[in-house]
Amino acid sequence: QKEARSALVSLCENYWYPLYAYLRRRGYPTDQAQDLTQEFFVRVLEGRYLDRADPEKGRFRSFILTSLKFFVADEEDRHRARKRGGGVLVPLEFSSGEERYQREPAHDETPERIFERRWALSLLDRVVERLRNEFVQHGRPEHFERLKMFLLGPSDAPYSALAREMNTSEGALKVAIHRLRKRYRELFRQEIADTVADPAEVESELRFLAAVLSKK
Repeated sequence: QKEARSALVSLCENYWYPLYAYLRRRGYPTDQAQDLTQEFFVRVLEGRYLDRADPEKGRFRSFILTSLKFFVADEEDRHRARKRGGGVLVPLEFSSGEERYQREPAHDETPERIFERRWALSLLDRVVERLRNEFVQHGRPEHFERLKMFLLGPSDAPYSALAREMNTSEGALKVAIHRLRKRYRELFRQEIADTVADPAEVESELRFLAAVLSKK
């Protein structure tokens, strides 16, 4: 039970922004969206809404958005959105979140579409951060900063020049890039696995997120 709660807290901390962006796109002003997001996570960590959208029956992505919709409907029924007194149980960086939201492109996408895209991008950010931390732990953060440009596809950077900068051979550089991409894919699958109840759903969730990111 304690491990499950810890995992839920971690997921909330890593993926709160897509929900905040969803609420802002729904038309809620900054302060109210912040209050709703914070209160929602407090309720989830207290065990509320788990009976309506069981995380064991599907993807955490779908569960958390469905739960938020239930929560917002309940708040609207009471014609108010309360801010919880006392300490904040989940530290959410709302100031940076609003800055991110203000940089969102102006378009007519639905709140659900905004949520899905922000979820996918948040997952990618999480994977890159995990990969960076592995390089830091091995004492090679500068290697990651030079090689990360190769993660999402080919780069225009010449291998020979980069190899000289890193004091290695061009062949060794290509091997390092291959290993980096392989580890990136492994961490990507691990991160997805943490958000689905059944390992068999990893592939379908991966395809879904890839499709979300490919849409303009």
